Amino acid sequence: MSELSETRSPRRLLQALNPKQAIAGILFLGAALALGRMVPSVEIAWVTAILLFTIYLFAFEVVSVDVAAVLVMVVLGLSSLTAPLMGLSEGLVDNQHLFDGFASNAVISIIAVMIIGAGLDKTGVMTRVAALILEWGGKTEARIIPIISGTVAFISSFMQNVGAAALFLPVVSRISARSGIPMSRLLMPMGFCAILGGTVSMVGSSPLILLNDLMLTSNQALPPDQQMAPWGLFSVTPVGVVLVLTGIFYFVIAGRFVLPVTESESSTTGSDALGYFHDVYGVDYSLSEVVVPDDSPLAGKQLDDVETAYRIRVIAHKRPGGEVNFGPGTLARDTEIVAGMVLGIVADPNDLDHFVEKHGLRKRDQLRTFAEALSPRRSGIAEIVVPPGSNLIGKSARDLWLRKIYGLALVGLHRNGKTLREGDDIRNIPFQAGDTLVVHTPWNVLERIEKDRRNFLVVTTEFPREEKLRPHKVRWAALFFFVALSMVLFTDIRLSVALLTGAVGMVLSGVLKIEEAYEAVSWKTVFLLASLIPLGLAVETSGTARWIAQEVVGLVGDASPWIIQTAIAVLATFFTLVMSNVGATVLLVPLAVNIAIQVGADPAVYALTVAIATSNSFIIPTHQVNALIMGPAGYRVPDFMRAGGIMTVLFLVVMMLMMKLVY
Repeated sequence: MSELSETRSPRRLLQALNPKQAIAGILFLGAALALGRMVPSVEIAWVTAILLFTIYLFAFEVVSVDVAAVLVMVVLGLSSLTAPLMGLSEGLVDNQHLFDGFASNAVISIIAVMIIGAGLDKTGVMTRVAALILEWGGKTEARIIPIISGTVAFISSFMQNVGAAALFLPVVSRISARSGIPMSRLLMPMGFCAILGGTVSMVGSSPLILLNDLMLTSNQALPPDQQMAPWGLFSVTPVGVVLVLTGIFYFVIAGRFVLPVTESESSTTGSDALGYFHDVYGVDYSLSEVVVPDDSPLAGKQLDDVETAYRIRVIAHKRPGGEVNFGPGTLARDTEIVAGMVLGIVADPNDLDHFVEKHGLRKRDQLRTFAEALSPRRSGIAEIVVPPGSNLIGKSARDLWLRKIYGLALVGLHRNGKTLREGDDIRNIPFQAGDTLVVHTPWNVLERIEKDRRNFLVVTTEFPREEKLRPHKVRWAALFFFVALSMVLFTDIRLSVALLTGAVGMVLSGVLKIEEAYEAVSWKTVFLLASLIPLGLAVETSGTARWIAQEVVGLVGDASPWIIQTAIAVLATFFTLVMSNVGATVLLVPLAVNIAIQVGADPAVYALTVAIATSNSFIIPTHQVNALIMGPAGYRVPDFMRAGGIMTVLFLVVMMLMMKLVY
């Protein structure tokens, strides 16, 4: 957890708060003090204050969500030491059970699902799926959207929806390039259905995986006649399937009205690559070769002195009598330009002409020195997305020495529907999750960083590569996937044990190396989930959830249980827009259970309502899946608000109708 090591001191943290965070902090503090006078006990007052503190950290991103979760867990643990000062007889959580979340069924299940998904991808299953989709769907949008969306929803029902979307994004790019359908017409339906697919089974999303553990925790405070039985793997399937079908039909019928329209995309490599980026990003670049004469004023300057000022990007160079320098470790901003040097440049033709004229350079009509290195089969322009959890987030290209260390020459940065270029100081802009980096790079570099899915998500797929997948292991991958699935379906063994059997099988059979299995796990998600479980325990055992439930019941008065259940679903939908779905689930499940008991409803159904409703996150790109697809398709926030607003309402209506019919 690198974020922990980078956490700032309390004083510097306070100084770093922006006005919005500072004002919100004051309001949350005031709310905590006000509630402290209303609650029936000191213990509930402290738990309520910690709850508000958690919501504040999540909603306003004072620190990353995993750091916030660990911080809350530590605060709960320290309450055992500071109990006398807090007016408590004992800590809010027993320290003997503070770290039980790291060994919980939910956490181990999530780790295993991530490893199984990586194994399926390593064998080339995703590539075969893309080929089948093109064979069945042809080049018709009305046919391709249901096939892509349905396939991703199915995959997402058995693995994390972020993982399913990440695996399928390059597949969609390949389909877009070959069919001529813009990615903007395909990625939003795919992303939304990846989220919806997480509601099809109890292992499809973190909230549903976590739900049974939260219910068992709540059982500790319930009398025997009100104990909740765990949900089965497919207990939620009827609701989830109808939600997926709703999403598919929504985009097939209304897609023409709610999806943004862009020019048709073509292959991202070869002779038409620069034309593709002109159509999609408005980046009108050409690849040129110039020579620095002896009398040029450019001699003696460094690349950093001229690139931003003249809106050019040097991607290769050759000194007199030297070798061609191109790729990682060969080019940096402090590279000195000398007389007789040949420069390979990517730039707008007008900017390049100005640069050449200003410094008396000789522009060659065609590539000569770099004809091999910069040929389409060796290098080209590519798209790379910064995924949630990447170590690049918060750092700029200059901080990372992106060109020198990684071999990625940044020529464009696409964010929130706008493309910044060389000359817009893009190398000093800190990266955000969902940013699309337009880079010029050798293909072998792109192939290498494709494996680093924690930090890079390579969208460009149509490039020459050395095939390093393990298609000969596809039978082993399929075998252990179905072994794990069969154990879940036909035995009483715990979900974590069944899934971990499949994950271990992937490693033992050589589908994945153990290092690749470790890399497949999103440890940020693991720490986030495990660290929040003690908070749910504190909310339940302290009586806080019961008190809040009583207050809510008092507010709704004599409303029917179905209306109260709908209100809980709306509350969960709101929470998941401003905080993680895991955090919303941990906070709201104990509340929903106690409300159900108060109104005489089934507490297990109310808890399930929360776990499903926390997947209703479409209006703004705060969900990790939405952040992931935003850059490659060129989406803007209004695009999500337009399409996601309708989807949110449909989700609530369909979910409540199905809950009423099924349960």
